[in-house]
Amino acid sequence: MATRKTSRSRSANAFRCTECGWTTAKWVGRCGECQQWGTVEEAGGAVTAKTTVASSVQNPARPIAEVDSRVAQYMSTCNPEFDRVLGGGLVPGAVILMAGEPGVGKSTLLLDVAATFARGQGATGGAAAKPHNVLYVTGEESAAQVKLRADRISAVADTLYLTSETDLGTALAHIEQVNPSLLVVDSVQTLASSEVEGSAGGVTQVREVAASIIAAAKSRNMCTLLVGHVTKEGTIAGPRLLEHLVDVVCQFEGDKHSQIRMLRAIKNRFGPTDEVGCFDMHEDGIAPVTDPSGLFVSRTPHPVAGTCVTVTMEGRRPLLAEVQALLDQSATPQPRRATSGLDGARISMLLAVLQKRAGFNVGKLDCYISTVGGAKISEPSADLACVIALASAAQDKPLPRKLAVFGEVGLAGEVRAVPGIRQRIAEVGRLGFTHVIVPASPAGVGEVPAGVSVREVASLADALALLFPGAGS
Repeated sequence: MATRKTSRSRSANAFRCTECGWTTAKWVGRCGECQQWGTVEEAGGAVTAKTTVASSVQNPARPIAEVDSRVAQYMSTCNPEFDRVLGGGLVPGAVILMAGEPGVGKSTLLLDVAATFARGQGATGGAAAKPHNVLYVTGEESAAQVKLRADRISAVADTLYLTSETDLGTALAHIEQVNPSLLVVDSVQTLASSEVEGSAGGVTQVREVAASIIAAAKSRNMCTLLVGHVTKEGTIAGPRLLEHLVDVVCQFEGDKHSQIRMLRAIKNRFGPTDEVGCFDMHEDGIAPVTDPSGLFVSRTPHPVAGTCVTVTMEGRRPLLAEVQALLDQSATPQPRRATSGLDGARISMLLAVLQKRAGFNVGKLDCYISTVGGAKISEPSADLACVIALASAAQDKPLPRKLAVFGEVGLAGEVRAVPGIRQRIAEVGRLGFTHVIVPASPAGVGEVPAGVSVREVASLADALALLFPGAGS
């Protein structure tokens, strides 16, 4: 007896990711868009539009030429490094998400910014300073604990209002009552709405909290600073939709064993994303560092073999950093390679280039190389400084004190050009260095500061012959 098969119609996109909205025809354990596990659920059939056309429009569309852009002018926070990262200051109605590891200093920085802004130190240009109402909503600490930190870092102002709240509805009521120009929420994962299912910090709750706060910020032209938690992988906790909704996403970085903190803009609708702010974290609070180059250079009274100063670019800002290398006879058949602040794989490659292309027998020596002050260098412009520091350590010959070096080194021993050569040379001249070795460039180095001697090299052999005549092969 033949059986009759029945066909069932199914939507082409029957499953949807609850975080980013990605759809697929069949169920998968991991979203193909945001790469999150366990977020793909059945969409419940074909999706049809339910929203109808509004009968009237309160704010009709206007020609773009008639829109008053003065409403969205930058307001300085009186913190030059914070303003640098944001592109000039706070923009009315902007929502800024700041993420960072626990204990890095996010709350301390935002409390300091809130206090300076509340005191009226956030005037624009030559405008007269006036106080602003600032509301600080904390869900992780009590009001007394935040006040204790504010007393320690001198972040107390008459127009800075503080509340410890975890309910979203009550927090919105505080916004209605205070009518702040700046809102700080620490953190977005601690607020929860009683009208939405799920616990605080969950995907549904974070989406609702973010949407409600952003709607209030846009309707009131209220600047908003949100603190976001990060996962163990270093990404911002919660739905990826959160990063799309906000206007600016900042990452606050720093080693817990170092006082230096870096603020980077990952996303910025109102300014560049290649600016970096530098801060000094100390027991009395956090202070901006407008000239951080001196923090990453040692102050030895006499030249020491194995040290070389280079110039790196953090965003659009040139920073001086010192590389220190130490070579010693290995006591084991496998030489040791230890790095700090530098990529270990790249250092191994540079050691091979130094031995093969320059004739330095360093393959059987223990190698220790690090940066000063906890600086982390990832760009290849520090290659030439690392190789020269290794060559100096191998010969026990110190380099001149007022020398700076930068350039990328290839496997063939060539020295390649790097971006921002003129900015790097200008920074070297500003800090009093007299000699700099740079990659040879067809466009040249441009105008050189007074008192600075620039030497262009095309290969590693040229650079080593210039500093160590007769060395190597």
